[in-house]
Amino acid sequence: MKVAIVVFPGTSCGEEMYTVCSNQLKLEAVYVRENEANLDDYDAILLPGGASYGDAIRPGAIAALQPVMSAIKRTVEAGKPVLGIGNGFQILTEAGLLPGVLLKNDRLKFKCVPMKLVVQNNETFWSKNYEQNEKISIPIAHGYGRYHCDSETLQSLKDNRQIIFTYAEENPNGSTESIAGISNQAGNVVGMMPHPERAVEEILGSVDGIKLFQALKIKA
Repeated sequence: MKVAIVVFPGTSCGEEMYTVCSNQLKLEAVYVRENEANLDDYDAILLPGGASYGDAIRPGAIAALQPVMSAIKRTVEAGKPVLGIGNGFQILTEAGLLPGVLLKNDRLKFKCVPMKLVVQNNETFWSKNYEQNEKISIPIAHGYGRYHCDSETLQSLKDNRQIIFTYAEENPNGSTESIAGISNQAGNVVGMMPHPERAVEEILGSVDGIKLFQALKIKA
């Protein structure tokens, strides 16, 4: 499987994503810049965390307007898997590929701590290696991680089982319904604020994140 890791000015977690894909999973991983117009040769798309364009205007707002996003939208329409983590999640919401918005944490502070999550839906491409309702440990690192949507969108997320991960014991940022990650209706696009690429080796404190990336080993 050939994986595109899309990086923008200000992306800071691409190296971790590359290490997981290339070194641990032995996949062909390629960095793709914001001006790339064609992603047809790739089997999956990853959008890492960071602070694209310095979080100017809103986190992800400027990145969502770059040429590569048109290519990502075509990738989504083709049914290929797309994953956005942290700022990548914010970019996907700003681009309209996932519903809702990520707002500043309710306590107005950046938070970087390990978190317990609950797998609410293990039937998407990205969550298929977890057990339903499994509790996993994956760290967060964000200042704008508070997921918010209106009541109609929230009901739609519930009805379509688009809530993929929730915070298990503590809501660290005030997210609606303790939401930590969601998918599109088709299930091939997932966005999450926790960082699974930082939970792939025992030395990091958890290996629970590796299962998410191992989904790439089996082409859907």
